[in-house]
Amino acid sequence: MSESVRQQIIISGVGGQGVLFVTRLLAEAAIDKELRVFTSETHGMAQRGGTVLSHFKVGAFSSPLIRPSQADALLVLKAENLAQHGPFLKNGGWIIVNGTPAIKNDSKLPLNCIDADTLAQKIANPKAVNIITLGYALAKSETTADDHVSLFCSIKDIKAVLNRRFGSKQELLKASIHALEAGYEAARQ
Repeated sequence: MSESVRQQIIISGVGGQGVLFVTRLLAEAAIDKELRVFTSETHGMAQRGGTVLSHFKVGAFSSPLIRPSQADALLVLKAENLAQHGPFLKNGGWIIVNGTPAIKNDSKLPLNCIDADTLAQKIANPKAVNIITLGYALAKSETTADDHVSLFCSIKDIKAVLNRRFGSKQELLKASIHALEAGYEAARQ
């Protein structure tokens, strides 16, 4: 087990966007790498479009919750949540947000923006915003020199998790891989 990997990531969105699904994908990828994982979620009024917040830690930690100014990263599926959850981010952290560069950014840290809503419509999979955003983050993580984005896993790792989860559901697997690759390719352009 690699004890050198330590990341704290806040994943934020609203009910129905798949915040918890992205958290599970990341957790399974970490477990596959024999890394320690902690997760914790708050659901609020998620069934009615309310905020869903997931705390994700990989590495040698002793509790699942991330304190303000301690997160290495924010993965924001709903741009409006950036103001609410931005204070979790530490100096030098990174942000991937589903939105356009015109988003109000009080954190003063650079935003990596992808319009995942539009891309999801373009690929005819409007529920794939979460996987598209994750794919974008994975691609940005490979080009850390410019963006300072760093993830403990790769697109190959997430594809392995998706294959294991959806192997018997070929249509769902195909749609999920397509969405992941769409976000990944959007970051490469």
